[in-house]
Amino acid sequence: MPRVPWAYATTGDPATWGSVEAVLLGPQRAESGRLDPRALPRLKFVQTLFTGLDGVPLEYFPDSVAVAGNVGAYAPFVAEHAMALALAAARHIVVAQAQVAAGRLRPAPDHRLLLERTAVILGYGAIGRALSERLAGFHTHVIGVNRTGRAAPGAERMLPASELRTAIALGDLVFDVRPLTRSTRATIGTAELDAMKPGAILVLVGRAGTVDEEALYRHLVAHPEFRAGIDVWWHEGFETGVLTNRFPFASLPNVIATPHTAGFGPGVPSYVLEIALENLARYFRGERPRHIADRSEYGP
Repeated sequence: MPRVPWAYATTGDPATWGSVEAVLLGPQRAESGRLDPRALPRLKFVQTLFTGLDGVPLEYFPDSVAVAGNVGAYAPFVAEHAMALALAAARHIVVAQAQVAAGRLRPAPDHRLLLERTAVILGYGAIGRALSERLAGFHTHVIGVNRTGRAAPGAERMLPASELRTAIALGDLVFDVRPLTRSTRATIGTAELDAMKPGAILVLVGRAGTVDEEALYRHLVAHPEFRAGIDVWWHEGFETGVLTNRFPFASLPNVIATPHTAGFGPGVPSYVLEIALENLARYFRGERPRHIADRSEYGP
């Protein structure tokens, strides 16, 4: 990192803000609420600590300010968690644990296998590639879905986002790792769920808003052979630490649920911070920062 003076927004002297060119944004709304963009006339670049930009109040910053997500920073951790959810769902761990608690040895829970099965990865970016590397160890066939359908390493086949319904119909496992944008919001609804294999496993670790909440719950209830592993939710109160749901997903035996914790683990904060700082360093070295957001993709 080039030697650049810096300060925390909470403790820095507001009298010096007129010289600020770049901001590293942590918990987005809380952090941005401490800064008045009118006091930052030289601001040109905002680097977020997190990957997704759906929670960033982009309207808070002038259009002249470039905003970049920390794309790829959480990929190894989210991919590992996604695999944990997939395996737990495939091996019916929730049902198996209840069976052990009841003292029943048999019948064995209905296991699914990853061996020679097909996994469809929606949103084939850094997380998708990390997932494909891990799935390779299980000899799972990988089909990716990206915007263009252009081939990418690790996927035996790639389909464009316009063929979403065709793609998910092919999967024994479907991993949704997409960001929440105007083009992905609620793109998996009743029709898409009905198009999936009856015994498919849906793993949701991107953003919950890409899936219709009620449609997924009703599909899980109506199709007990269908399973889901869910880490991201539709109503997350990060400020209060409260997770609320309109539907009791966690009570269903065909759901394995975690409270948006895929990005947690020893060493994760320093790993993520290093990647964000490197992108800031690119700006201060006069290079174009990576992963600058297209603002038109975000918003209600």
